[in-house]
Amino acid sequence: MIVLLGLALGATFGAYTAYKRGGNKRDMAQYAAGFAIAFMLVGLFVTIFLERALT
Repeated sequence: MIVLLGLALGATFGAYTAYKRGGNKRDMAQYAAGFAIAFMLVGLFVTIFLERALT
């Protein structure tokens, strides 16, 4: 679930960042995809860490 939360937050934050910088829809999509991948990776590592720490 942390990975999916990272996906949603990353896509939202990326699109917002592109919007603030004056980007068009393609820029927002590219930023959203990039940030979503990055946040998903962070979420994956957090999930793995928690699984190992709690078991």
